[in-house]
Amino acid sequence: MAFLWAVACLALASTVSGCGVPAVSPSVHYSERIINGQNAVPGSWPWQVSLQTRSGSHFCGGSLINQNWVVTAAHCNFNPYSHVVVLGEYDLRSNSESIQVKTVSRAITNPNWNPNTFNNDITLLKLSSPAQLGPSVSPVCLPPPNLALPTNLPCVTTGWGRTNPNSQALATRLQQVTLPLISTSQCMQYWGNRITNSMLCAGGAGASSCQGDSGGPLVYQTGSTWTLIGIVSFGNSNCNVRMPAVYTRVSLFRNWINQIVAQG
Repeated sequence: MAFLWAVACLALASTVSGCGVPAVSPSVHYSERIINGQNAVPGSWPWQVSLQTRSGSHFCGGSLINQNWVVTAAHCNFNPYSHVVVLGEYDLRSNSESIQVKTVSRAITNPNWNPNTFNNDITLLKLSSPAQLGPSVSPVCLPPPNLALPTNLPCVTTGWGRTNPNSQALATRLQQVTLPLISTSQCMQYWGNRITNSMLCAGGAGASSCQGDSGGPLVYQTGSTWTLIGIVSFGNSNCNVRMPAVYTRVSLFRNWINQIVAQG
C-alpha cells in the first residue's frame, strides 16, 4: 500500500502492563525507502479498529487504548447514531472473521480542535460495552506526556486507506508501511506554518498514508512493545509519497486522555 493514515511508531514509552504487545508478531521490514506498503499479518495490529457506517462501509481508522476507549481523528466526524467501531477486522470483505461490532455511547472531541487548520485533531470514543480482549483484539500503549521523539525514528502506520493515488478504492486487507519521523523544521518546508506543536510528521521517503487511513495509528516499538505516537491526520490530497504526512502528536494529549478516561 502506498499509503496509510495510521502509524505504528516504535515505542519509546513506559509500558503499561497488558498493552502494545500483539499475540501475533508483525512482520516489519525497515528500509529507508519503502515504495509501497504491504499486507499486514492478520492479527498483528490488534488495536487497529475500523470506523464504519451501520451499513458496513469503512471510512476511518482508530486505535483501541483500553477495553472501553478508542482514539481517532476529530476530522473523521464520528457520529454515534450512524457509525460503529469494528474490532478484530483484517479483511473488510470477509464474512468469516470473528469481529466485534460496537456502538459508541460518547464521542468526545478535543475542545481545541480546529477544522480549518486541523490543529488538535483527536477524538475519544467510549464503547457502549467493553471490548472482549484476546489474540486479535488488544490495546496499544500510550506515550508519556510530551514524549521527545528522535528524527528518523522508524514508525509503522496501518490502515485500509487508498493504495493507489489514481483510484478511490480502499484496500481490502489491512495494510502497513514503515515511515521515518521527520523534524518539524523539515516538515515545514512542505507544509509551512500549518505545522504546530500538536503535530508529528512522517514519511516523504517513498510511502505515505492516504484517504481512508485517517484516524489510524502511527506506532513505534521498544523491545516487544508498541506505543501510539501519532494519529493519521492529513497529507497531500494526491497522496504524494515524496511529501510527509501529518499526524496528531498523541503525547501532547496524554493528560487530556487520562482526564476523559478517568471521568468514564
